Amino acid sequence: MERARRECALVSARVAALRAEYRRDSPFVAVAEPRLSWIVDAADQPGWEQGAAEIRLDGKATAQLQGSDHAFVAWPFPPLMPRCVHRVEVRVSDTVGEWSDWSAPHEVRLGALAPGEWRAQFIGLAAPERPAQPALLRRTIEVGAPVAHATLYATALGALSVSIDGRDIDDTVLSPGWTTYGERILHDAVDVTALLTAGAHEIRIALTGAWYTEEYGFGGEGTRIYGEQPAAALQLHVHYADGSEEIIVTDAGWEASAGGEVTASGIYAGETIDHRRRPDAWAPAAVVAHDVVPEMRAAEPVRRVDEIAVQQVLRSPSGAVLLDFGQNLVGRLRVRVAGPEGTEVVLRHAEVLEDGELGIRPLRRAAATDRLILAGGGADEVFEPSGTFHGFRYAQVDGWPGEVDPAAITAVVLRTDMVRTAWFDSSHALLNRLHENVVWSMSGNFLSIPTDCPQRDERMGWTGDAQVFAPTAATLFDCDAMLGSWLRDLEIAQNALGGVVPFTVPDALRFPVGPTAAWGDAATIVPSVLADRFGDRAVIAGQYDSMRAWTDRLIAAAGPEGVWQGDSQLGDWLDPSAPPDQPGASKVDAAIVATAYLFRSAQLTARAARELGLIDDETRYAAAAERTREGFLRTFVTAAGRMMSDAPTAYALALTFGIVDEPALRTALGDRLAEVTRREAFHIATGFVGTPLILDALTDAGHLDAAARLLLQEESPSWLHPVTMGATTVWERWDSMLEDGSINPGEMTSFNHYALGAVVDWFYRRLVGVASTEPGYRRIRFAPVFLPGIDHASARIDTVAGTVAAGWRRTDAGIEVSLEVPAHSRAELDVPGLQGEDIGSGQHTWVVANAGAPASGPEGGWNLGTPVRVVADSAAAYRAVIDTLRDADPELAARIRSRTDWTLRSPLAAVLFDVPGPVMGQIAGALARLGSGGR
Repeated sequence: MERARRECALVSARVAALRAEYRRDSPFVAVAEPRLSWIVDAADQPGWEQGAAEIRLDGKATAQLQGSDHAFVAWPFPPLMPRCVHRVEVRVSDTVGEWSDWSAPHEVRLGALAPGEWRAQFIGLAAPERPAQPALLRRTIEVGAPVAHATLYATALGALSVSIDGRDIDDTVLSPGWTTYGERILHDAVDVTALLTAGAHEIRIALTGAWYTEEYGFGGEGTRIYGEQPAAALQLHVHYADGSEEIIVTDAGWEASAGGEVTASGIYAGETIDHRRRPDAWAPAAVVAHDVVPEMRAAEPVRRVDEIAVQQVLRSPSGAVLLDFGQNLVGRLRVRVAGPEGTEVVLRHAEVLEDGELGIRPLRRAAATDRLILAGGGADEVFEPSGTFHGFRYAQVDGWPGEVDPAAITAVVLRTDMVRTAWFDSSHALLNRLHENVVWSMSGNFLSIPTDCPQRDERMGWTGDAQVFAPTAATLFDCDAMLGSWLRDLEIAQNALGGVVPFTVPDALRFPVGPTAAWGDAATIVPSVLADRFGDRAVIAGQYDSMRAWTDRLIAAAGPEGVWQGDSQLGDWLDPSAPPDQPGASKVDAAIVATAYLFRSAQLTARAARELGLIDDETRYAAAAERTREGFLRTFVTAAGRMMSDAPTAYALALTFGIVDEPALRTALGDRLAEVTRREAFHIATGFVGTPLILDALTDAGHLDAAARLLLQEESPSWLHPVTMGATTVWERWDSMLEDGSINPGEMTSFNHYALGAVVDWFYRRLVGVASTEPGYRRIRFAPVFLPGIDHASARIDTVAGTVAAGWRRTDAGIEVSLEVPAHSRAELDVPGLQGEDIGSGQHTWVVANAGAPASGPEGGWNLGTPVRVVADSAAAYRAVIDTLRDADPELAARIRSRTDWTLRSPLAAVLFDVPGPVMGQIAGALARLGSGGR
């Protein structure tokens, strides 16, 4: 009776966001025993905890689970069968046994075919006239009886869209995406029941080459490494109401035509669409030999995710019409236009303008040009490319009939359709814009694979970029499935190279490569990040062989003392001090970088082995990590707390990777890091490797003033300088655009490169203070950093445990601090006055003593006798000096800024010895106007 009363007394906790495996956008799953995940909304019940869960299948079978597991819970029923529709519901109880209502039903279907069931052949044009020729494929089928359900499976060597009687079967684009085609191809599964009524139906496939036929390589020409022509495979399973089944597959019985309106298409080149053309000369399709059996896509596909209108119409000095969309984006243009037959409208795309013209030099050999040829007849015609994408903010329009109508042109934004999961706000407008720039850069570069850039003749899955950015990516978007899929291709490429991870995945460059630190370590770091942030332990089990193979190659390349002795290193790539044509010429010794990453990978592999119960492996890799630590300390660190390379990246690696664990030595290294940061007047002096780590290292060392000056610096090189220049995405170089508005002369000059935006993870973990300390945010460490120069900061993260929201704000009474803990989490507080306190779910607020406020100016005010280091520590005083110099003589200002050691205790006047007297007077006046404040 008591149990009955409890089950009737339903608590107000509500089960939400129920899903099977990864995808929220489709009922189809890639495995027969899909794991289930859900969250519980118990906002009105502080401290609520899940004590048990019950899962119901198809309203009948149930399985009850004890405990708090809620993410990636093992499937408790018999394996799913293909083409069967199931519905899953979940309810939960608290720790005293009171149950919630059942969740809304979630539909689940097996999208993968059974072994041996894939029978479709790849088909294409029998007699193509040129490489990468777009094609149309068709077959007419007859539906003679009522259809119970029908599922269509499709894939391509290239990109395809499938229609039935002219209606697209789904809203995906560029499907099935880029994989290692020779070993792995993905297919989609789509329910097409509603499209198959009784009668005849034409199935048509529109096919372009996309990544499969693209020409890869640097220099004047590229190489088609996969194939010359696109091909497609399709399998349709029709189940009739009478219990019979019919299977339609692509084979030699299909027809093919080269007469479609898409006459040319390439990822780099763009696309030509001719509306005058109609498919004719249909001929039997050719069967294309390809032995790889497609596998069901586990990650979200690429979709249209947004549309942006023209913000401004410009006229270039040469007279060209330029459209400004106000945002650097990735996608293509949808155009509505009417005009005479044969009119050709040409659309060229670029990220920036230079001297008022389209800035196309950074694109290198990527034409990024779409050509639209009108059929005529007076009616509006709508064009949108299907087999390409571009990175652009600006588009040049040539050949438009009459005056260009900006309302007729829309930018269609594309990306892998991941769910955004994090939002940030602060009192600093430039910091907020930087955050959104990072979101836009990730969005544009997570298109099928995580690319480095979306615009030039590259757009590849560089492993180093993915590795340094993975923590930020896993905060901003639910990228678990997408990066997990990419890791599958990483392992395939790695196996072909004997354990070495290539620079890009898929390995389109085919460069001969040895173990390269920071790039190859994507094999260990990315799966570890996914497991930590999403609680997805399967990614560790699935990638463990890859982790081990990579770490073994590193151990073999190091000496007996664990110190790197190999070659093929890129060091701290894109160190700001490196010449534009030598991006690998960094201040830090490449052996320091490589040895640090060997330690990190050995440590992560040991942890993975422990989680998998592989005790011998754990022992071996833990010993390798310890050996490397000792070798690193002996070789690169002095007893006085100096690194052999006195560069910020060296210190950041030693501190953030935990190589140095002795407190006194950590303090000394942290103090020296603050000094070398001050030496550069708090400008970025780190490259690809060090930049994501530098703020963590300064924060850990307690140098919040230095961290604030570095983060909020607006001069180049800095995170905020591109923002002040009007950037709407993250640049590849700190000065991709020079002060005079010209494009950096270096060959690598992208204006959409997410890697240097990896700092945003620090915004969430340290500035706002929310860090996951147990996989999937089951436990949270809340330790906000009250940074000088910031008055408030807040964030929301939609985690697998539920929504975590936190923030802080300075007030006259102190700092108001808030934290919302979801029902599946607990939080440990590291807030002044609350250290060590452990709290449960609910909304919590506190007021703590003010801290981190800017200090006052020097005693006696600011003047030419103020020590150089004190001037450097003050953003206002430093700007007063440099801005005054720049106004008088820009070259002199640049020379003084770069030659001065800003750690000096000498008077400011001593380093301004060559400044003319009148300008010195102006500097003295600018400093005096700061009064006693100015920090």
